[in-house]
Amino acid sequence: MARNTPRNPSDGVFRIDKYVVPAASLAAFVTQMREIDAMFERLPGWRQKHLLTQFGGTGEFNVVTMVEWKTAGAMAVAQEIVQRHFAGQGVAPGQVLERLGVRSDRGFYIAA
Repeated sequence: MARNTPRNPSDGVFRIDKYVVPAASLAAFVTQMREIDAMFERLPGWRQKHLLTQFGGTGEFNVVTMVEWKTAGAMAVAQEIVQRHFAGQGVAPGQVLERLGVRSDRGFYIAA
């Protein structure tokens, strides 16, 4: 059975997103992800991030992002900030993915 809380407050929480990104959209998508990552790095509770592109294998997802936060609360604040940022630009993140032809699988994780 999966746990829904970290073992202790310092364990950290992870947001791991997997994407199927068409080759024609990859550069624009990676640029967008780097902009979001740059916002995260300035926020309290941020620990680390990874933006990975697939170079081999048979998996369907060709881009993966992983961001670690100190707490679930810090992660929630970061999500609100990103949502406000996009809203201020008049952009819905789902629309960006749709325009680029990107399909995603997103989740929140803790250490097993």
